[in-house]
Amino acid sequence: MAAIVAYKTFGVTEFAARFGSALFGLGTIFSLWILGRTLATENTEKHGEEVKNKKILSAFSVFSVAKNDFANWLALIAASSIGLIAFSRGASFDIILTFPVTASLVSFFIFDQSEKKSGFTFHFSLFTFHFFIGVAMLAKGLIGIVFPFAIVAFYYLLVRKIPSKTFVFSLFWGIILSLIVASLWYLPMYQANGWKFVDEFFIQHHFQRYTSNKYQHPQPFYFFFWVLPLMTLPWLPFFLASIWDFVKRFFERVISKTQSAKLITQHSALSIFAFAWLLVPLVFFSLSGSKLPGYILPAVPAALILTAGYAYKFVSKSARRKLVLQFTAFLTFVVIALILQFAAPEYALRDSVKGLVETANKNGYSSEKIVNLYSVSHNLEFYAPDRLVRKSDGTQKRYEDFSVLADEVKNRADGAILVLIPLKDLANILAENSPVEKNVLDSNGEQAIVLLKTK
Repeated sequence: MAAIVAYKTFGVTEFAARFGSALFGLGTIFSLWILGRTLATENTEKHGEEVKNKKILSAFSVFSVAKNDFANWLALIAASSIGLIAFSRGASFDIILTFPVTASLVSFFIFDQSEKKSGFTFHFSLFTFHFFIGVAMLAKGLIGIVFPFAIVAFYYLLVRKIPSKTFVFSLFWGIILSLIVASLWYLPMYQANGWKFVDEFFIQHHFQRYTSNKYQHPQPFYFFFWVLPLMTLPWLPFFLASIWDFVKRFFERVISKTQSAKLITQHSALSIFAFAWLLVPLVFFSLSGSKLPGYILPAVPAALILTAGYAYKFVSKSARRKLVLQFTAFLTFVVIALILQFAAPEYALRDSVKGLVETANKNGYSSEKIVNLYSVSHNLEFYAPDRLVRKSDGTQKRYEDFSVLADEVKNRADGAILVLIPLKDLANILAENSPVEKNVLDSNGEQAIVLLKTK
């Protein structure tokens, strides 16, 4: 939906394809900033004085006193993490899902930790919790409702707390709200396609994708246990240290007979909530039969919360440490900018058909139609949308038989067409006798663009 709006606004371009992802990436960072800012605003005075005067410290608190600049550190670390940067720049559904899941969970935590159990902020945060669940369902289906509720349930289990009556009651109207939001797309799709939509979207792309290797993305069980930490780069050491610190302090609290659940401050509750948020997607997707790196992205904000907590405690002890971490973030931005400027374009040319189309244009074939043989290149939509041969439903036409394509070229008025052929099939196509002349113009390592014209 975000892509369609961008296409309508900016045209069918690479910028438009990435616009929604970039916007949702910024939304994810902004949601984390709001989380940190809310903690600082509501707890600086109360919990700060409590810790100062009564010397009360949580058994596994990330911070001793809430500071106003924690929100800025959390946003800085999130904005400079490789995982969010990479997927915010790509045209990926994973960041589209990550933002509403993040916004929903941030809303829940603000509701759960609110000092005033009434008022606009209290009730509005509960409303946005359910609203963004609906948006998450729009983004990527049932996972949008499974993750938030599973994470909240696991959080309540960890803190050994029964959900409030207000939260339980909200489930009756909140789930209806989520379904209404999700129905903005689901209902028209069902009306247009009927059971085919249910089978394709839910049965195949939900249950079969999860329980089998139908889509050819097999990985070992531990795949996300190393992918997730790598997404926190360049803050990986702080992430690993935060996990170790959390686990150590958590078990200290469990085995300690003197600790009380009442000593859990808002910041320590945040670390527990972040841990639940991280663990649910990690375990869920590790059990999946199909694994891609982007699947684990909804857990990255939780990893960054834990990372920022440890990093904030680290920099609070020294001004020099603060400068080092600020320079690390700045250096990350510089390195990424250099990569995008000098390294990424060369890689992109090998990974897309942009260079192939440009080569054809330079050779004087800028008006010929373009077709696909044996495969479909979807990024052709960005580089030659008006030159593609399409089926009646508007999708690109793919030929499975070269002889059929050759006969169509022979019968065309202009007698020429451009075809994208996988390199593994190119030699056989060139060796085949046909009524058309075959001229290879260029290749990108995976596909070749070939001019077919009548002899």
